[in-house]
Order: sequence, then structure tokens, then C-alpha cells
Amino acid sequence: MLEATCHCGAVRIQVPAVPAFIVDCNCSICRRNGALWAFYTNDVVKMQGHPENTTAYIWGPRTIRTMHCKYCGCATHWETIDAMEGSRVGINTRNFDPLTMQGIRVRRFDGADTWTYLD
Repeated sequence: MLEATCHCGAVRIQVPAVPAFIVDCNCSICRRNGALWAFYTNDVVKMQGHPENTTAYIWGPRTIRTMHCKYCGCATHWETIDAMEGSRVGINTRNFDPLTMQGIRVRRFDGADTWTYLD
């Protein structure tokens, strides 16, 4: 298991393995957060401190909520609003130890206009 934590440690996220790739999205919220996302299904993600230590930001088509630690403000993950078993969760890989993510391919995603990968 790999563990990601926000800056203060109030939110901890565990995932079973390193991702196949990381996504650098240029949509209006991702570029402002500086997040790099790894995608997992919600049934393999384990969280501590969520929802009691997180706050949600919902915007646009209202299909996902971007979660932040309500103490230190770090963007921790996003989740679908109408989550079902097997729904995707985006984990902000900036909250993992940088050595853990070293060497993993970063794919650029155009979330601002075309909703396609640019590589």
C-alpha cells in the first residue's frame, strides 16, 4: 500500500499500487491547484480523515467534487458526486512522497477545451 497525506496529516489516503500514469490536467481548477492526478476505483482506495476533515468544491457540470483538507487546504482528491461501486477517484499524487512517483509517465490532458489527451 502507498500512502498520501495532506500537509498537516489530517487526511490520509492509501492505494494498492503506483499508477500506470499520472495526469496533468489544464482545466481551470486543476491548473490552479497544481495537482497531478492518479486514477483508481473507489473500492481500492482507503481514506482516513474523510469526510470529517475535508471540504468539497463543486463547480461546472456538478459531476465531481474536488476535496481539500479543511485545516491545511491541500487538494487531496476528487470523487464523483453520484458514486457507485467501481466509480473513479482521482488522487492528487503531489501528496505522495515524491520518490514514490518518480519515473511514472505524466500524460497531459486538455480539460480546458477538447477533453482529450495531448500525447
